[in-house]
Amino acid sequence: MQQKIINYIRAGYAGLYILSPEEQRVEAEIKMVAEDIKFNLCFWSVVDGLIDVKTGQVTPANDPLEALQAISELKEKTVVLMRDFHVFLADPNPILVRKLKDVLQQAKTANKTLVILGCRLTLPPELERELTVVEFALPRKDQLNAVLDGIVESAKLKTIPAEERDRILDAASGLTSMEAESAFALSVVKQGRIDPAVVAQEKAQTVKKNGLLELIETGEALDSIGGLDLLKTWLLKRRNAFSQRAREYGLPAVKGLLILGIAGTGKSLTAKATAKVFGVPLLKLDAGRIFAGLVGQSEANLRSVIQIAEACAPVVLWIDELEKCFSGSKSSGSTDGGTSARVFGSFLSWMQEKTAPVFVVATANDVTQLPPEMLRKGRWDELFFVDLPNAKEREMIWNIQIQKHGRDPGVFDLVQLARATDGLTGSEIESVFVESLYQAFDEETEPTDLSVARVLTDLVPLSKLMAEQIAGLRNWAKGRARMATTTPTESKLRKLAA
Repeated sequence: MQQKIINYIRAGYAGLYILSPEEQRVEAEIKMVAEDIKFNLCFWSVVDGLIDVKTGQVTPANDPLEALQAISELKEKTVVLMRDFHVFLADPNPILVRKLKDVLQQAKTANKTLVILGCRLTLPPELERELTVVEFALPRKDQLNAVLDGIVESAKLKTIPAEERDRILDAASGLTSMEAESAFALSVVKQGRIDPAVVAQEKAQTVKKNGLLELIETGEALDSIGGLDLLKTWLLKRRNAFSQRAREYGLPAVKGLLILGIAGTGKSLTAKATAKVFGVPLLKLDAGRIFAGLVGQSEANLRSVIQIAEACAPVVLWIDELEKCFSGSKSSGSTDGGTSARVFGSFLSWMQEKTAPVFVVATANDVTQLPPEMLRKGRWDELFFVDLPNAKEREMIWNIQIQKHGRDPGVFDLVQLARATDGLTGSEIESVFVESLYQAFDEETEPTDLSVARVLTDLVPLSKLMAEQIAGLRNWAKGRARMATTTPTESKLRKLAA
């Protein structure tokens, strides 16, 4: 990043807009840049005015217009870092915009560079071509390692073994330097040492702050899913995709998986289990919250999501009900000024070009709502269709659900229960057993096959309520997506071949 800024300044760029929540880290980088290229350096804030970093001389220019006038009078070869100036650009005064454009024009001829530092992008259209936006990436592991060394030294801790250090840095990936330092210090206070679990808990709280991403703690594994044998096999073949061995072998980076199908058939459960298969953290994206009312905020939110996901990599990024996020991108121009289309385009570009080990798992119930561009090969490694569970899968689901709720599957006739629940989804089978538990509890007894049968008499399954939609979804999936479960015909052929 330091070299990138140096190149911009040497090329004569008059205005840079650095996007970062890490003010201190950016300031330290700008100081090193100024020293490297032998430029004078000034800091400005609405509280302190304009300060010459080398001499300490203060120019009392607290008002933004006064600050711009003072900057225009500075000598050549000067870099000015302007803290929080982006706040004045959110709803700009026309006079301020005009003055900034004039100062930038003058700075270009006088070999000066204005650097606006802000945590969000608030550029009016008049200034979009005047300022170059630079996204300051979250700290890399080697930079977090330096922060860790500082805490170890100040707390007088024992030397941390290499393997333990790697776990700590993995837990801290995605945090700013200040957040990582605070998490390390909290762990020392709580445990007397730096514990990766404490750091991970703090990261979960930090990631949750912006309301866009959530770090999910999940114990779900593939054994928690009844059926979906083809999908499970596909995932297991890629369980070492993030390893160094895979890179040395020459395997391309995995992109992601789109799981289509009927609601309640285990799509979300599979997304959770995928993180367990890969042995990496799981980030859940609330896609609906990406879109905000302020101009440019939606695009900034997506950039923030991508930046955090890539900083946390290797990671699984789970997007639930994808169609609810991007279904309106086609009509975006007439409904939201093109915001949805721009966000959609940025997301597709990232999916296509990303090199960071971020495996995207998206689920969708209504594939007809998704734009065609989202479904083509290259965006995803594979598209899987999850249908209603067959008899064998229903038997497995009954076994899992009965054990999950602390009962012995051996006292139930699983084959008969599987037959009686033909057409039910996995979530409906779970709700049937839970309802039978409530009835048995009220009667001070234990659930039986008979009590389950009584519950089934009152249930109208989704397969009947939405028969037409499910039929349409199955027709669409034929030839367009891989089946998540081996069909009976395929199963017979395999037995014959064996």
